[in-house]
Amino acid sequence: MKRESDARMRLGTLAISKGYMTAQEVEEVIIAQTHLGRKFGEIAVENGFLTEEQVMTLLREQSPDFLLLGQILVDDGILSHADLENIIADYRSENEIIDLEINSDNHEVITHLIDNLFCSEPNITSESKNYFELLFNDFIRFVGEDFTPLPAESITAFPVDYCITQSIEGDYQIRSFLSMDEETAIAFASRYVGDSFMEYDEYVQASLEDFLNLHNGLFIVNASNFASVELSITPPEIIKDPIIDFKHSAYHFQVLYSFGIVHFIIELLSH
Repeated sequence: MKRESDARMRLGTLAISKGYMTAQEVEEVIIAQTHLGRKFGEIAVENGFLTEEQVMTLLREQSPDFLLLGQILVDDGILSHADLENIIADYRSENEIIDLEINSDNHEVITHLIDNLFCSEPNITSESKNYFELLFNDFIRFVGEDFTPLPAESITAFPVDYCITQSIEGDYQIRSFLSMDEETAIAFASRYVGDSFMEYDEYVQASLEDFLNLHNGLFIVNASNFASVELSITPPEIIKDPIIDFKHSAYHFQVLYSFGIVHFIIELLSH
């Protein structure tokens, strides 16, 4: 880990990470390099493993920290390229959000919603944009895509029903809130865990906490991998006060599901 700052990312490792090449194809090119003394990209293109466009994309790619660590382990002979390929696949399947198909209507509305928010609110950062995009993907992945997002609004206070909050701390700070009425909370939790709850109890509450914790956990993993930003999350908490007052910039999103309205609030403590 101490050697990460001095490590040089190899094109083959990036190609494996992006899914452009398999570990076996990378090994073939490396063997060819020892005989031909030519660049990795040139040989990969000649053999049909990469296109010119993919090579240029890889050369511009910013290497995430975890990939540099993997590169060092390969260089030291601790891992093979095949080992690294398998580890990356397992790591991403367990910790990163997967690509999801948002239906065209929702995709257009979500894009428009976020773009409008960026134009009208100077406090919205690129990190916040990534947070919102991931949030809607998580709603689709874990609850369902049959929702309609309404335009966001800047707020200084908000009345809540059943509300969970959690903070992200580190290089910047964000506090998020998930609030809904009792009936909606029961239906939301039922969808999230794939069970049928009949009343608001500790299991429903735990499900709401788990959704928020999972979403924020995915966000900090992505922030570390793709922007080398170090963040942590606090344990989820229950909001017992009927009204929340915000001292910093806060934005309210309404997500309309068939079973009720989900309120999501994000407060930018620092950025």
